[in-house]
Amino acid sequence: MSKAAWVFQLHGDARGIERKLAEGINARIFPGEQVMLSVVHVEPHSSGTIHSHPEEQWGVLLEGQCTRIQNGEEVAATAGDFWHTPGGVPHGVRTGASSAVILDIFSPPRAEYRQAGAGFGAAAQHS
Repeated sequence: MSKAAWVFQLHGDARGIERKLAEGINARIFPGEQVMLSVVHVEPHSSGTIHSHPEEQWGVLLEGQCTRIQNGEEVAATAGDFWHTPGGVPHGVRTGASSAVILDIFSPPRAEYRQAGAGFGAAAQHS
């Protein structure tokens, strides 16, 4: 029995919009009208740029371990942890020896993520 067209797969669903966020961090984006899902695969020993954007974001660590960085605070996260990031708040993620799979949820959808590409789009970079 085949799955309905509205059922998606966490790993390798080719219907998602492909985006390479950083070296070792790749996402598949699934945009809707009011919300956007991003399935992010983070390889071991990878880190994303600390950045911010106006969209509200929730993240769920589905698999693995990572360090979640938000507003200068660093928190060790394990599978099952999830977080809230209001618009405009600097944030990022990094992994150690473990990989991670994160489900990011954006509202409203990020316009620049509606097409394939690389990087964090129009997000403001923070050091």
